[in-house]
Amino acid sequence: MLKKLDEFQIGETGLIKKVEGEGHLRRRLFDMGVTPGAKVYLRKKAPFGDPLEVTIRGYELTLRKSEACLVILEVEEEQK
Repeated sequence: MLKKLDEFQIGETGLIKKVEGEGHLRRRLFDMGVTPGAKVYLRKKAPFGDPLEVTIRGYELTLRKSEACLVILEVEEEQK
């Protein structure tokens, strides 16, 4: 199931499929390691959902909600 990063719940994990946006914002996300194929784990959300803290490529990254809505991921299903 595809989902935008800003729609994730705390504790969800996904694989980046696409990064939307244009110009400097898209380039900034790529420079921070937010690229297709990277695994993302949502660690924390601020009370009103902005910003979000994720673990990606072995480090913690804080993103604004406006940036997170540009990242489309394939949600990993929990293994039972």
